[in-house]
Amino acid sequence: MRLSDNNDVLDLIDGLRSQGVSHYVDLPGIIVCGDQSSGKSSVLEAISGLQFPRKDNLCTRFATEVILRRSVKENQSISIAPARDRSDDERKRLLEFGRDEWHLDSLESLVEDAKEAMGIDGVTRSFSNDVLRIEVSGPSQPHLTLVDLPGLFSAGNKAQSEDDADAVKALVLSYMRNPRSIILAVVSAKNDFANQIVTKYTRDVDADGMRTLGVITKPDTLDVGSDSERAYLLLAKNEDVQFRLGWHVLRNRDFESRHASADERDQTENDFFARGVWKELAKKQVGINALRPRLSYLLRQQILAELPNLITEVEQGLHECKRILSHMGTARATIGEQRLYLLRISQDFTFLTRSTTDGSYSDGFFGSAASEHGYRRRLRAVIQNESIRFAKVMREQGHARHIVDTVTKKQSQMDPRLIGKHAYIEKVLSLMTRSRGKELPGTYSPHIIGDLFREQAEPWQALVRYFIVDVWTATQMTLGLILDHVADPKTAAGLQQKVLQPALNDLKSRLDHSVNVVLEQVVKQHPITYNHYLTDNIQRLRAEQQTALLSRKLDQFFGTDTVLGETYCENKSFDVKSLLHTLTESTVPDMDRYACSEAANVMRAYYKARSTEDVHR
Repeated sequence: MRLSDNNDVLDLIDGLRSQGVSHYVDLPGIIVCGDQSSGKSSVLEAISGLQFPRKDNLCTRFATEVILRRSVKENQSISIAPARDRSDDERKRLLEFGRDEWHLDSLESLVEDAKEAMGIDGVTRSFSNDVLRIEVSGPSQPHLTLVDLPGLFSAGNKAQSEDDADAVKALVLSYMRNPRSIILAVVSAKNDFANQIVTKYTRDVDADGMRTLGVITKPDTLDVGSDSERAYLLLAKNEDVQFRLGWHVLRNRDFESRHASADERDQTENDFFARGVWKELAKKQVGINALRPRLSYLLRQQILAELPNLITEVEQGLHECKRILSHMGTARATIGEQRLYLLRISQDFTFLTRSTTDGSYSDGFFGSAASEHGYRRRLRAVIQNESIRFAKVMREQGHARHIVDTVTKKQSQMDPRLIGKHAYIEKVLSLMTRSRGKELPGTYSPHIIGDLFREQAEPWQALVRYFIVDVWTATQMTLGLILDHVADPKTAAGLQQKVLQPALNDLKSRLDHSVNVVLEQVVKQHPITYNHYLTDNIQRLRAEQQTALLSRKLDQFFGTDTVLGETYCENKSFDVKSLLHTLTESTVPDMDRYACSEAANVMRAYYKARSTEDVHR
């Protein structure tokens, strides 16, 4: 294909567009947009020579793609390209709409038929996202493709609501945002330039004016010598709002000359631009005969400039499409073929699920562990790391009170969980006093251990539930990635909804039940454990307290001194009986406080034993 030939270039793009490639890749083209009654349809009519429906109160209700080609033989065809949101039945019906070898004079009735096929009745539907595709070839046609878009408006009326205005805005902006589109912005000289909606949207999507060509219509409505005429002349000279592609001025048919022939229309236009201020403009800026080749040149240059990147994007799209087709496997027309396909999915899913839970990551599905994508596919690694983090959080944040020998005011402000041993004993004493039962003075009720433990383990519930959510989210993500890998998107979505998610929901319910059982034991169950770690902890705490007590008594008895970290006795001789008396003398005359101290020791030991057991569970 010789891309230097104008027909070949345009046919290439039109072929891609007719195959629906524009749904996936931005294609070059010229879009005609403007406010309602700005003269867009008249511009399109002047360019193509086609007689579009002409009623003062009739506006374009859908996008119209006009494909013009120069050829020896005249030929016409008309069809509808269904919008992407159409159902399969609607698409089939719209694709059946088509006419070949129709006469140009019948275009108006064909457009009405297309409106009916699209369901535009002015009541249930006023506008459509479908595209009417008109192809015309003949010896007088330029090499050009344009898309005429519905006119923009803001205020609704009986024929079109404000919701319709939003729909038209969305449609027009979707075309304008295509970075490969040339925007033919049509403005009417009958209205102030700044008040026309198209000017705002054009500057929003093309702030630098790099791909916009402005077209001024109805210059004959301006009073000769008026400020408005001078303002539009400056606009046409690109001295007011500047576009890289410049401006063009057309004088189209008005209502009185609506039946004039194309030749009469062109002659009237030539006479108009030959007089007055408009003759200051270059001939290439005025008239339809200058606009046709100007547009053909701009479109061809735009296509050639975008073609390398366009080819790359199309090839990438083809590669992705082939990958998806390969992923979908062979045809599955029969029930037997469908069952074989599901069996393969089941086998692959089971294999990868077992691999990710066993920590065997040799399959290509898992990718690189260095990437976040690859890491999230390694479920065992994720769960292991979450468990390690959870154990650390439980050690550091699982206890409501952190009991230390002494605590300063500053330390207490920095960590409200800190509490001195003496203050905690007083807290236990208050609780024990309010919970007296059949126990002897100087002893404590076993129930006090449960009360103290439940208070100390109060953060567990929130921490455990956060951990469960993290693990559950990771599991769902990994299984979803596996399913997406082994099945095509449509099948994966169906299996996710009908099979995987219900099974996961059932698993989640059972998991929540198990967690609730464990947490309920923490809250309600009488403290009990057969872990020898409990007695070890109790003995260690008692030994630490006894060591500290004996150390203080020895310091008091001998009068020690510390030099360079070493402790020396000042009293070289001592009475053994006095020493024994000092060591055995009771320092806790209040037996209740002694019982509180013992209860606190048992609670702390029990907390450590239970936290170890329950975290492992």
